[in-house]
Amino acid sequence: MSNGLLRETARAFLKAEAVPHLERWEAQHHVDRDFWRKAGEAGLLCCSIPEEYGGGGGTFADDLAVLQEQARIGDSGWGNAVHSGIVAHYILAYGTEEQKRRWLPPMATGEVVGAVAMTEPDAGSDLRGIRTKAVRDGDDYVVTGSKTFISNGGCADLVIVVAQTGNGISLVVVEHGFRRGRVLDKIGMPAADTSELFFDEVRVPAANLLGVEGRGLGHLMQQLPQERLIIGVVAVTVAERALEETVAYVKERQAFGQSLMAMQNTRFELAECATLTRVGRVFADSCVELHLRGELDATTASMAKWWLTEVECQVVDRCLQLFGGYGYMREYPIARMYADARVQKIYGGANEVMKELIARSL
Repeated sequence: MSNGLLRETARAFLKAEAVPHLERWEAQHHVDRDFWRKAGEAGLLCCSIPEEYGGGGGTFADDLAVLQEQARIGDSGWGNAVHSGIVAHYILAYGTEEQKRRWLPPMATGEVVGAVAMTEPDAGSDLRGIRTKAVRDGDDYVVTGSKTFISNGGCADLVIVVAQTGNGISLVVVEHGFRRGRVLDKIGMPAADTSELFFDEVRVPAANLLGVEGRGLGHLMQQLPQERLIIGVVAVTVAERALEETVAYVKERQAFGQSLMAMQNTRFELAECATLTRVGRVFADSCVELHLRGELDATTASMAKWWLTEVECQVVDRCLQLFGGYGYMREYPIARMYADARVQKIYGGANEVMKELIARSL
């Protein structure tokens, strides 16, 4: 499927299968499980995974096309960015042939939902501080610890757990035996399934080790630029949508006998937001091109993550101001965008950490 056709397919699918359910998903704090299977049938999962493993056989630009269409309809609940953009690529990059053939096809159909468990109550951006352990015991690992802020945590069938193995950090795939905690009550992204996970001496076959034991931190560092690129691309897409919604609103809204758009302050604010957004899009597209060529380095990915999320939050905030009191009402998309955008500067590595990583390269 060409990228253009895929984008059209995603747009039509999301309009029909997601938009009518957004409010209900927010109330129940997760998307319907059946939605995952429908997305798989439509070819919207694991688009850049090779066909031999059940995927779409495209490039990462195809996954991004689906994620951007999701952002454009105003949904922040469906955890496909983690499922297709992160988990599937860990398995593709570090899995054995048997692991790839076992896990990727059901992920592509939506029968299996993936999550990655990095963050802990006392360890966020500092992955070296994790305490979860995976101790080798015969043909098994015994996994003990807890994770929090886990996207897809409540519905995941397959969780890549980042754990200490004595010789360093390792990645272990856990498929059952763990406990799910509460669905976390967040400021924004209410439809996103974000949960606590608990591992109480969970026995996992040693064959579920992903990659090389003790080399997990290196594996994570290799994949994080792609995760940060996803965040950046979604951020600029949200900024574009905020600008579009606001331009339409200020042209219709009347104040002091004229439309808001006729007022100089409104026009100047939107001119600045439009410029920021345009520059953000050019930068994001440049990063995507670098990534598709295998040339996106960690420093540039960090730049994209911190700057594009800052632009997103700034543009959304300034656009909300132009809505006046209505901008604070959740019935207006701009209010939901405002609440959803804030976490973008935190997850995937806090923006302060991104700046430190950039500074180290200077």
